[in-house]
Amino acid sequence: MTDAAPRPELPADSVTPPTTGLELREGVRIPRRQVYSWALWDWGTQPFNTVILTFVFTALYLTTESFLDPAVAALGRDDPAYQRGLADLTSGVGLWNTLAGVLILVLAPVLGQRADATGRRKAWLAGGTGGMVLCMLALWFVEADPAYFVLGAALIGLGSVLNEIAGVNYNAMMVSVATPKTVGKVSGLGWGLGYVGGILTLVFVVVANTADWWGMPTDNGLAFRVIAVGCALWALAFSWPVLAFVPELPPTKGRPQVGFFASYVVLFRDIQGLWRTSRRTFWFLLASAVYRDGLSGIFAFGAIIGGVSFGFSADQVIVFGIAANLVAGISTVLVGRADDRFGPRAVILSTLSIIVVAGLAVVFLRDLGPIVYWVGGLVLSACVGPAQSASRSYLARVTPAGKESEIFGLYATTGRATSWMSGALWTTAIVVTGATIWGTLGIIAVVLFGLVLMWFVQDAPTADA
Repeated sequence: MTDAAPRPELPADSVTPPTTGLELREGVRIPRRQVYSWALWDWGTQPFNTVILTFVFTALYLTTESFLDPAVAALGRDDPAYQRGLADLTSGVGLWNTLAGVLILVLAPVLGQRADATGRRKAWLAGGTGGMVLCMLALWFVEADPAYFVLGAALIGLGSVLNEIAGVNYNAMMVSVATPKTVGKVSGLGWGLGYVGGILTLVFVVVANTADWWGMPTDNGLAFRVIAVGCALWALAFSWPVLAFVPELPPTKGRPQVGFFASYVVLFRDIQGLWRTSRRTFWFLLASAVYRDGLSGIFAFGAIIGGVSFGFSADQVIVFGIAANLVAGISTVLVGRADDRFGPRAVILSTLSIIVVAGLAVVFLRDLGPIVYWVGGLVLSACVGPAQSASRSYLARVTPAGKESEIFGLYATTGRATSWMSGALWTTAIVVTGATIWGTLGIIAVVLFGLVLMWFVQDAPTADA
């Protein structure tokens, strides 16, 4: 595929780029069972992000008065001490999440490099997934008492680290189940199933709460602890097929198997080599780190915008969340075919452009009422998933063969390195204007910056190239 008009580009690779893992899969017939087994991992593990991290366990349990000192909780929501107590809880969760982010920043590329060298991506995937499941199971012991707050926050932080490490190797294994002609569709299938899996578990929580948990006692946080165990069992039920049916890639020939700390020396040399031989990959890692933080900000702060700026009730926010994830899941699966037809760069640029326009519309047309949030928010949701999926597809298309886990580790690391941007601009815009709605412009600014950077990044090779 070629563009109708020339475009500016960052410097091309200075030498002939190395062969990618996808190029080695050209013409290979891949059984559907392997593709669906790989994609089910997204379906099985997504409830950790949707239910535990975002909507339920952390937001509705761990950062509520259940973990305040009883004397402070008795003061009521209007008391400053009560509000300070809740702020301490949310900042405590933030601290543990920050520590988790630092660990991912430091560990992801090195552990990915070691997985490439030893050919043990499945082992790291199994270990990370199993550890995350154990963390969710252990949340059963987080009773509604201030003494258990640190345990809950630490388990969620550790689960995030293990989930990310597993995800690095899971993404690397996409090369095992895709070809240059199908990688977009395969990546979209995984992302789409992930959204739908998160929706189903969230719907179950809503139904159970509406039915008063069918008579089950809910004191001492029992309902939330049951939810955590349920998410763990869900992950166990659906994440194992990737280990059973997806073939392991062989160890990378010529890769040194060195000690842990010496791996950082090898990593530094590899980054230098990436600059020399695959500069397109280098620049993509930079651009995607920026706009992916903006995409994360859309989901992180979207519920707040609906509740504060458009007056949505708690039930309306949950309904919107379900609708947003459903739209994102469907659009991601469908747009995966466009990825294979037109290339991931075209999908990324198109979806990011729509996000910028829809975000601006939500801000400047807000006086028209909740319909603006429904339409604009669902348009945003429909674009976030495809942009994320196409980003994974792009990276798979340009990653040198045998370095998949290391490069996807760098993908995770660069994402963490810029994860402060949308939050900082969101906060700054609100502080300066005094209104939550203007925080949306901070998020859109990050997406726009990433869009500009991505415009200068070269196309990834496609099957028709």
